[in-house]
Amino acid sequence: MATPATEPLVEAAAGAFRERDARGNVRFAPAWWDLDEAGRREAFEAACVNRVLEAALDPEGLSSTARAVVARLRRR
Repeated sequence: MATPATEPLVEAAAGAFRERDARGNVRFAPAWWDLDEAGRREAFEAACVNRVLEAALDPEGLSSTARAVVARLRRR
């Protein structure tokens, strides 16, 4: 379970937003590298829950990750 010190890192790593490099490649969340194995596992599990909740709230049943992928495919 996240501690007060690691909770912001877990939340940042579990979030859907990812920065991109100059070529448009998705980068890892910087917080990911500051977490140990247990923290990374917790961030992954939180991300899975977040995506299910997002999809449940979306009229089309898409998570923010799915929306980002679809938008990127449509631009091609």
